[in-house]
Order: sequence, then C-alpha cells, then structure tokens
Amino acid sequence: MSTTDHARLRNLTFTGNRGLEMEEPLLFETGRIGVSGVDLDEPDEVESRLGALARAEPLQLAGFSEPEAMRHYVRLSQKNFAIDLGLYPLGSCTMKHNPRLNEKLARLPGFADIHPLQPQSTVQGALGLIEEMCRWLRELTAMPVVAFSPKAGAHGEMCGMMAIKAALDARGETRSIVLVPESAHGTNPATAALLGYKVETIPAREDGTVAAETVREHLSSDVAALMLTNPNTCGLFERDIVEIADAVHQAGAYFYCDGANFNAILGKVRPGDLGVDAMHINLHKTFSTPHGGGGPGSGPVVFSKALAPFVPVPVVEVGEDGLKLLEKRSQTAEQGGQGAQSFGRLTAFHGQFGTFVRALSYMMSCGGEGLRQVSEDAVLSANYLRVCLSDLMSLPFGDKPCMHEVLFDDSFLDGTGLSTLDFAKAMIDEGYHPMTVYFPLVVHGAMLIEPTESESKASLDLFIATLRDLVMAAQNGDKERFTQAPRLAPRRRLDETLAARSPVLRWMPPEAAQGVAQAAE
Repeated sequence: MSTTDHARLRNLTFTGNRGLEMEEPLLFETGRIGVSGVDLDEPDEVESRLGALARAEPLQLAGFSEPEAMRHYVRLSQKNFAIDLGLYPLGSCTMKHNPRLNEKLARLPGFADIHPLQPQSTVQGALGLIEEMCRWLRELTAMPVVAFSPKAGAHGEMCGMMAIKAALDARGETRSIVLVPESAHGTNPATAALLGYKVETIPAREDGTVAAETVREHLSSDVAALMLTNPNTCGLFERDIVEIADAVHQAGAYFYCDGANFNAILGKVRPGDLGVDAMHINLHKTFSTPHGGGGPGSGPVVFSKALAPFVPVPVVEVGEDGLKLLEKRSQTAEQGGQGAQSFGRLTAFHGQFGTFVRALSYMMSCGGEGLRQVSEDAVLSANYLRVCLSDLMSLPFGDKPCMHEVLFDDSFLDGTGLSTLDFAKAMIDEGYHPMTVYFPLVVHGAMLIEPTESESKASLDLFIATLRDLVMAAQNGDKERFTQAPRLAPRRRLDETLAARSPVLRWMPPEAAQGVAQAAE
C-alpha cells in the first residue's frame, strides 16, 4: 500500500476515524480552561510560603468533563501494545503473562490499604509476607541474605555494588576498577561508573561467551568486582562461570551477577552454587509482575555470606515476639549478622510491597516444580524459534542451542537495501511489537527475541510464519512494505533523529511550535 493509498483510507470517513480506531487532537487543543470533571470547594485562605516562587498566573491546564477525560485515556490505551494483546517478543526483558490471581491478592485490603508508617505490631502479616518471599528467593538462589528494598534492576545493581564497596572499605582497601564484559546489560557499566569506578571491558570470544583466561588477564589488586550477566545478553549461558568466580575471588574481588535473565535458569541452577556474591532479581520480570509502564518494578538483591554484614537496612528479624523491621544501622549492629555493618538505607521504607505480594503469589502458585518448568518452557520456546527460523534468518554465533532468548543479526538482509529498523517497523503492521533491535551491541543489526514460557505453540507458529513471510518479502524486493512501515498503525514512522535532537517537552500553540522548529533548523 502506497502513502497515497494510506492517506486515502484515512480520508474515507468524515471524522477521520477508522471503525473503532479513533482520531482526536491533543488534550491542549481540545480542552477548555476552567472546566473540570469534579466539583471542588474553594480552599480557605492560607498564607503562602512560596515567596517569590509563587505562580503569578493560573496554570493553563486543559479542562474536560469526566466522560471526555475517560474517553481520551481509553482511546490512548487502545494505541498501546500490551502483553494482554499479543506476544511481546522483547529480548532481555521477559514480557510474560501476569496471572490475574496475583492482582487479586495484591488488592486485598490487608495488603493494599496498609501504610509504611503504621506500628509494626499492626502489619505482622505484611512483614511475614516479605520474609516468606525472601525465603523463596534464598532457596531458589542458594544465597543466605536478601535485601528487599531496591525498586528495580538497576537500583538492585546499585545496592549490590554499594555493599561490595562497603566490604572493601571494611577491609581497608581502595580498589578502583570494575570489570564488565561487553555482553553485559548497559546498566552494569553505568552503575559502576556512578559509584566512581573505572570500567574495564572484557571482550567476548567468538562464540559470544567470556573466557576465564581473559578475565584472569584483567584481574589485579585494583579490581573491586566483576559484573557478569548470565545467561548473557546474547542468550547464551556462560559455561566458564565457576572458573571465572574462582579467579575473581583469588584476586580478592567480588562477583556481581546481573540477574535480569534469571527466568532462563529458574529452578535449574542456583547462582550461589556458581560462586556469585551478589545478584539482583527482577521480580517484575522473572515472577510475572507487570513490567515497564504496566506497573512498579522491584529488584531485591541476594547476597553471599561474605557480603551479608553490609546489606542495606531495613532487614526483617524473626524473633520470639514476632517480626521486626530493623530500620537503623544501630539496630542491625546490635543483632549482628545480616546488616551488622550496613552501608545504610538505600531508599525510603521497604521497597515495592505490592510487587512482593504478586511475586509471592506467583511463586506459591507454581511451586518448586512449576518454577522449574517455567525456565524449561522458556528455553524450549526460544530454541523452537531458532530451529524454525535458522534457514532464513542469520545466527551470529552459529546454529547452536540458546537459552531463553534467541539472537539473530541483519546479515540475512544483505543486498536488500533494508535495515534492522525497517524490518522491525514492518512487524508493527502485522500486529507485533518489534523484538529488541540493535542490542546487544556486540552484534551488528542485532534482533533479540525472548518468547517466554507464556506462549502456546499456536502463538509461536503464527509468529514464526509472520517472520518468515517478512523475510521472504524483503529478499524478493518488496522494499515499500518495509520502508513505508508502519502503514496501518495509528501513527506512521516518526523522524526519531529529529525527535532526539530537537525534543518538544511541552505543548505549545501551533504558531509558537512552528517558530521553535524553524529556529532548530
């Protein structure tokens, strides 16, 4: 379909709507100042403490009646892709089905209506849930201590690395280097750099994994830690991991493992048995909680015995009189063991409690055998995609078994004049969110697909057939299908380069916006 044909279809109706696909202007273009869907009493006169910072004129927010506001946001929601609409093949992100049982339990009044400042005697059930969730994590990872307050994966990385830094400080050592393989998640070097460490990159060997010998060559008395993702971002298990851990420990450093891909080894491999000292667990990925814009994240960190004294507060203490949330370093120092030399508090209160409820619900629903099946099915799904697509799509490290995600590169597009981005945009017209593209950076034109365990064989077969059709269309010269994509989405392809270079972060009247655009040019 050409651009002209697309425009013609858009103009088939008086409203510009296409069935239930509604077109409407921006809020600021349709709203009316002074209109509100609720009636609010005028507040009593109060003495302002803002001084010169007080707003001189009313805030010009667009106003709507309640039905108008509801319709606007429902229409916006219909333009979003979601795991509840279809397969969400983002590699390295584990976009899996979130059972509604989890949501029901998180909404129970005894969980949803409590407040973190309540007396601890009134929230013994909530503290018990946190401790039970931590018990499951300890069992699944063979790590004796859990810090539950980090609110996401990168936050968990920060927590783990701060504990490592505290442990080195306690030894009276100042180490300045953190080793990060080139196949690691991008937050790993960012976390190390934020804490003041110099990052040294560890190259991968030809098969996409890290060699123990290469790690040894980079180890020295200046190395504080190695941050390794396993399985790595190429979807491959680091087979030298035990030897790597031994080498790191012999150098007096610590081994941080990025746990974002825990879904691939859940119930099959325990990180503590591999020599890991610290690893974050993305509850919002491995244990099904809503991910990304769908809800809050949570990144508890599991620690080895060597790092247990340095974990952040708060920690849960199980005593004869019930459960206590120890919220000060002085309290953990008194009880010894976990957090006895805590580096302090990482965040307010205790983390994302609603996510804890959902995660524990998922754990207990699956049970030990079910959690093992989760990883087995996730790995099976990825390898099914690999086998069914390997004759048409190119595998950068050869046609060999992968873990929970399969990595392709763009060499199957050679000679077509098309790019990875073109291919990804064409997937939108087929009703699929594109896979992760251009990541990991170690592979040119990377296309990383993680189907997860949520998908049926029928769902995977349709996805495979769609990709095969797109590949054959690309190789048969149907360029317009790709370069004009997406043609059928509510919005066409954006000029992403211009958007990045000249971002418009607030709405302006059309005349003012045009002036800004002209100035940018």
